[in-house]
Amino acid sequence: MMKPHTNLLAIAALASLAASPISSQGRLGLLERGTYVCALPGDATGQAWIEQEGRRFTVTGGSSYETPRGAGTYLLEGRQITFTRGPMRGMKLLMQSSGLLQQVDKDGKLGRLRCHRTD
Repeated sequence: MMKPHTNLLAIAALASLAASPISSQGRLGLLERGTYVCALPGDATGQAWIEQEGRRFTVTGGSSYETPRGAGTYLLEGRQITFTRGPMRGMKLLMQSSGLLQQVDKDGKLGRLRCHRTD
C-alpha cells in the first residue's frame, strides 16, 4: 500500500506531464556556464563582428543567467533556448554548436544576431 505522501508525489508528477507543451522539441538541458557575447555580422570593409551593447549575458548555473540589467531564467529544450524571466524574457536562440547560439525571430526564422561563449 502506498503512503499518502507517495500518492501526492505520483499525482504531481502526472499533472506536470499533462501540463507540458505538445510542441516539445527535445530533452531539457543546460547551457554551459560562462559569459556569452552577442554580435551582428560586420562587412568586408570593417570588423567581421560588431558586438551589441547590452546583449552580453552570463550563465551562472542551473537555468539561471545574469546581465548588467538583472538576473533571470531560461529553458533549453532540445536546441531551442527561451528566456523565460528577467531582462531577456521572450528572446529565443537556437544552439548551432557548443558555445554558438543564433537568435530566432518572432516569425521563427533565424536572425542575424549570434552569441558565443567567451570563457
